Amino acid sequence: MKVLLFGEYNRAQWNIKQGLKSFGHDAILVSTRDGFKKVDVDIEIRDPYNSYFLKKLRIIIKKFSGIDITAVSIKRQIKSKKHLLSNHDVVQFINEAIFDFERKDQRIIFNWLSDWNKNVFLLSAGLDYPSVNYAFDKKFRYSILTPYFENKGTKKDFSPALSYLTESHIDLHKHIFNTIKGVVSNDLDYHIPLIGYKKYLGMIPHAIDLSQLEYSLPIIENKIVIFHGINTLNYIKKGNDIFDDALKLLAKKLPNKVEILITRDLPYKDYIKSFDKAHILLDQVYAYDQGYNALEAMAKGKVVFTGAEKEWLDYYNIEEDTIAINALPDAEAIAKKLEWLILNPEKIIEISVNARQFVETHHDHIKCAQQYLDKWQVQH
Repeated sequence: MKVLLFGEYNRAQWNIKQGLKSFGHDAILVSTRDGFKKVDVDIEIRDPYNSYFLKKLRIIIKKFSGIDITAVSIKRQIKSKKHLLSNHDVVQFINEAIFDFERKDQRIIFNWLSDWNKNVFLLSAGLDYPSVNYAFDKKFRYSILTPYFENKGTKKDFSPALSYLTESHIDLHKHIFNTIKGVVSNDLDYHIPLIGYKKYLGMIPHAIDLSQLEYSLPIIENKIVIFHGINTLNYIKKGNDIFDDALKLLAKKLPNKVEILITRDLPYKDYIKSFDKAHILLDQVYAYDQGYNALEAMAKGKVVFTGAEKEWLDYYNIEEDTIAINALPDAEAIAKKLEWLILNPEKIIEISVNARQFVETHHDHIKCAQQYLDKWQVQH
């Protein structure tokens, strides 16, 4: 079977591709390289207007002519690659709106790829209309929009998320859902809002390539090392401010027992090595389930503070604080949980072993690829 995976966040589709290859299928990944993360792709779609000066030029040209030079360039690149992007048995988009330009241009790209290929599917692996609308209606106890409701950050911080509630996006969403054979989610934050959608095929957990992630049993000698990797663009949205407040409380209370490592905006290849010496990793606050970075860290044996809500415990039938630590939007609660781990280091080892086993059981990229094949096959 020939499969075209279109769009990428972290290594979500890359790992699906590697799993498909293990079954002898021909799969290619076409995408930008996910900003500063510089992730692997087979065919790169470049944004040539990405520098500070060229971004300003793009805004000026759009203001006076109505033409978005980024949209023009990306559409031209895709059209020029028609021979590579055609005649696949399956095309799977990673999002309803993959690019940072107007929805009418994104609709054109979606229509091209739908026309050039046979069966079109959507992977809900990031913000989309169902998840943002669900969060905006406050159906989650807390969500990526919680800081917006609390007047944290700026309007610009939340404009990418809120763009999914605009009339132009809702039109695109309806068009996509009328066209696709089905939609799959890859964690509970996207699964829960999709329940009840007619074309929803269910959740396949994030695919993780464990062969690339060596497990290390934590060695605890003097200080407990805590790692906090910050994506500046998402600082408020991921709850990094709450983690920072928790770390200040902890450093004040147990200054001789902890070492804190903080990084900002590392490319993927540097990021994945940067937390090797850490025992504990702080991932994100406003989530019910683990995202990609959390799962990779868990696979390497880190105790991760991330989404691990009651819904996740129930879904996988596991006990609290045995696989990952649920990071509540409360700095004092996070600091207390960190203190509990530091004063009970045997728990760090126990959770580390469980975390690797959990990822092996539920997130192995070959097992996940088989689940995609099953769902796509049903729809042929």
